[in-house]
Amino acid sequence: MTFLLQGCIMFGQNFAYNSFVPGELWKDNKGTHINAHGGGILFKNDTYFWFGEHKGSTNNAQVGVKVYSSKDLYNWKDEGVALSVSKDPDSEITAGSVMERPKVVFNEKTGKYVMWFHLELKGQGYEAARTGVAVSEHVTGPYQYLKSFRPNAGLWPENFKEDWRQPKPGLDSLRWHSDPWHEALKKGYFVRRDFEKGQMARDMTVFVDDDGTAYHIHSSEENQTLHISELTDDYLDFTGKYVRVQPDGQNEAPAIFKYQDTYYMITSDLTGWRPNAARSFKADSVLGPWKPLGNPVRGTEEDKKRTFSSQSTFILPVQGKNGAFIFMADRWRPEDPIDGRYIWLPVHFEEGKPVLKWYDEWDLDFFDQKENE
Repeated sequence: MTFLLQGCIMFGQNFAYNSFVPGELWKDNKGTHINAHGGGILFKNDTYFWFGEHKGSTNNAQVGVKVYSSKDLYNWKDEGVALSVSKDPDSEITAGSVMERPKVVFNEKTGKYVMWFHLELKGQGYEAARTGVAVSEHVTGPYQYLKSFRPNAGLWPENFKEDWRQPKPGLDSLRWHSDPWHEALKKGYFVRRDFEKGQMARDMTVFVDDDGTAYHIHSSEENQTLHISELTDDYLDFTGKYVRVQPDGQNEAPAIFKYQDTYYMITSDLTGWRPNAARSFKADSVLGPWKPLGNPVRGTEEDKKRTFSSQSTFILPVQGKNGAFIFMADRWRPEDPIDGRYIWLPVHFEEGKPVLKWYDEWDLDFFDQKENE
């Protein structure tokens, strides 16, 4: 017997998806809910590889980074654990640490796959604010953990004014979120504070430009300012070239893409695990300046306030379709993290701005219809 159920065709006990149904359970080839939260996708060897956080009953890492593969973006095969937590209690990635938002890129020069992720050390809450890096000869792993650190120690951002580099006594006593505190933040208070040990790096993504240069985009300065940093040729470190984006803008969950020589970015506000209104930006260069475009969500007021009850994680270019991008987001469930859902929606463009609209169900034919409009 064959019948259609929530975007998948059932053949006895087997099934195959033929559409996206945002927010619904999404099962892998084993019939298990896909466990790849805060993820990103790499297209290699005519295959999509989805890397994400494995979650269980808590948000702490107990397994590591999972990877799935797909030929069509609907049906995903469980390829196992790409980067495992360590059994060594002294390891930085021991079980119980926090490993978030993994992103994998392929380095054409070295032939290696490089994974970056946000790392918090076990038992330290979110105080470490580090970025971690791992590498593999094979796309599905296993990945070898190399190190974690706070980036750009002892270096000033390229768009940081000379007079802001000098010590400013008395700022430590400012009340957080007071007007003087916000003014001090804009003028680099946290950049100076963290200058020697390196800048904070939490929510992050990685973007590889057309010329092969890679960039690490992350929330810094107590999550109040985004930093965009250039990576070395092998993608395993930072060159030291970086900029501040939207100082005091309170942006996190960055997702970036390029279309028709323009760079676009979608982010979220800071409300913990609770959804909020998305923001969008554009620039002529990855390093900016970035121009605010406003909330990309179209729909009800509730949709706009909560971004369809989700938070951005990645924007995926669809292979073989010009101007086709998928907004990937997570619908977090902190009380039961493993049950977090995935919100995938097509990106529209209206008056030069990326726009997000809700669809209960949709498929990749959407982009073919768009081309014919």
